[in-house]
Amino acid sequence: MTLKLFPKLLLALFMMTGLAKAELIVLASPPNHLDEYYTRFIDDIVDFQVAYARQIRHSGDQVLILSNRDLYDYYVSQLGADAVLLAPQSDIWMRDFTVLNTAAPVMFRYSAEGQGGNQLDADDVQEDFALLLEKAGLAIPETDLINDGGNYVDDFAGRAVLSRKFLRDNRLSEAEAREKISALTGIRHMAFIEADEQGGLEHADGVVSFIDENTLIINSYPQDPAYAKDLKADLRKALPGVRIHEIITPYDGKETVDARFGSACGLYTNALVTPERIYFPQFGIPEDKIALKQIRAITSKNVIPVRSHHVCPMGGGVRCMSLQLRGEAARRLLDYARRP
Repeated sequence: MTLKLFPKLLLALFMMTGLAKAELIVLASPPNHLDEYYTRFIDDIVDFQVAYARQIRHSGDQVLILSNRDLYDYYVSQLGADAVLLAPQSDIWMRDFTVLNTAAPVMFRYSAEGQGGNQLDADDVQEDFALLLEKAGLAIPETDLINDGGNYVDDFAGRAVLSRKFLRDNRLSEAEAREKISALTGIRHMAFIEADEQGGLEHADGVVSFIDENTLIINSYPQDPAYAKDLKADLRKALPGVRIHEIITPYDGKETVDARFGSACGLYTNALVTPERIYFPQFGIPEDKIALKQIRAITSKNVIPVRSHHVCPMGGGVRCMSLQLRGEAARRLLDYARRP
């Protein structure tokens, strides 16, 4: 694609017009029944997506599921044709291989770790989505810088958190990375943190979540106070005046199904945050009520509990499965999906 870089202009336009409040959440079905990796989880994935999609629409946001042919009719029977597009993707973790920076989208190069270490596979997965953007007439800026969407957590107001894996993948210093990311996204302040588990994905969205402008929730680390101390120091140093709230973190890695990706069970930081709502993971454990009480005490946004216990052993859930779009990008994709 031949694309122009215009994120700062778009960001300003969205903020001035108020379009930033209109959210489209896009999910992707499992690839197909021949995909051995997801075959044993397909019922859990589809059930989660249908229930989640219903909550999205009930809460006032829009939803679109990109489906393969095998599952298309089922999704339509559950959600209606206006919520489903026949546009099969090669993976379900839409957050990672699509675009980041919701207000002014940018496509970074999907990292090899997202596909178990194979960069060619990662590029192929991303190309499927890039072709959809072309068909829908979306001109999204691209960069050769490597990063997954799960390693970009922002507050829609000029601040972001990434893990230092970004620096290693792109062989950049923090100063160089800040300059390049700021030019692409318009972000003014960014913090680089160490991931709490080294190796593999090292996504920031398993550690922190912006729930409001310059307001973060972070995991609690009672067994690793040194890491917690360094994490807070990195955040405070790079994000002036940031408000940090620790949230209960009953992390459970016992049911992990793929050691390359760990587990997302018990990670409430893996929430999907919009300007008006927080789609908040729940795992069917006693700590769910505590986490809900904690999050509701520090935000005026509508907090929507989303049951995620069937999919979290795969390494993701609410945020990981969700691409967020708004404004012109959302309108163009929905218009394309609803063409006869």
